[in-house]
Amino acid sequence: MTTARVRLGGLPGVASADELDRTGAYLEDLQHASGEIPWNPGGHSDPWNHVEVAMALTVLGREDAARAAYDWLIAQQLGDGSWFNYYRDGAVEDARLDTNVCAYLATGLCHYLRATDDVDYVAAAWPALDAALAFVLAHQDPDGTVHWSRDPAGRLESYALLTGSSSIYLSVRCGLEVARRLGHARGDWSEAAGRLGHAVAHHPGAFAPKNEFAMDWYYPVLSGALVGDAALERLDLGWERHVLAGRGVRCVSTSDWVTAAETAECALALDAAGRPERAAELLATTRRHRRADGAYLTGLVYPTEATFPGDEVSSYTAAAVVLAVDAVTGGSGAADLFHPEAIVRPADLPEPGCRRSASQHP
Repeated sequence: MTTARVRLGGLPGVASADELDRTGAYLEDLQHASGEIPWNPGGHSDPWNHVEVAMALTVLGREDAARAAYDWLIAQQLGDGSWFNYYRDGAVEDARLDTNVCAYLATGLCHYLRATDDVDYVAAAWPALDAALAFVLAHQDPDGTVHWSRDPAGRLESYALLTGSSSIYLSVRCGLEVARRLGHARGDWSEAAGRLGHAVAHHPGAFAPKNEFAMDWYYPVLSGALVGDAALERLDLGWERHVLAGRGVRCVSTSDWVTAAETAECALALDAAGRPERAAELLATTRRHRRADGAYLTGLVYPTEATFPGDEVSSYTAAAVVLAVDAVTGGSGAADLFHPEAIVRPADLPEPGCRRSASQHP
């Protein structure tokens, strides 16, 4: 099915509508004939970032390219519902199985459905989504956390990651939303998401300590695990540590290396928490990363503004900026995907003996 292109409107100080269309053309040109979307020309791909680019292509009106991306990913799915970590030109580059990476198809298909209302396509893709979340949730512990990966030898990593588990929480919510639209009952997913969301919101000590990474700061908000005052409190408390004033979000708090992808995702979290004006102001700092061809530099190191790594541009960075513009401007039917009440939100489910109530927050 071919659909007419819908132009995403621009956002002053960030990118005009024509510039966003140029970014869409850049991303589509980067896509292989197979549908695979690498990080950059000649680079590898991974299922999570591949889906994020497909989401950006969708809201840029390039639905044919988005469907080709999903078709490629579904064709790579393993029999247990998983995907390998990295691919290059269709060949496996890294055989690790990352649970967060494997879950993200659900977010992508939910986003596509909300943006296009193409129920038939998503219904055809449902078996892949169903198998993917079954694989991921098989790695959940009684405390709600999800082991982050299996190594290439099949050994289960012993710990969970806050960013990854937050993203899985969003993906399971998205899976539940797709299930609702298609008429499938998945009560076990709802229970699993309720336990996972509780762990993310109330038990940060259950996850490996990675507090220096910006994603661990804003992902509990971006995923919808923290909402309302708790979300705003978390963003406010971490602001000075993770944001370099007038420049954007530090990937790691210990250096002034600003990455446009983390900046755009943090803007998404701000918008989801009810601060769209502040989100737009933060998102404007990504302008320094934009190239004339529509690509975005991965990172800049201050005060010299040296590019790092090298002169790298990354497809996922461009995609994150596009998705943040869509969210702040309300441009597509999927613009509010990250808003807490836009899709299914399972009840908070504490583990047995938990002393933290649903009204408490870290």
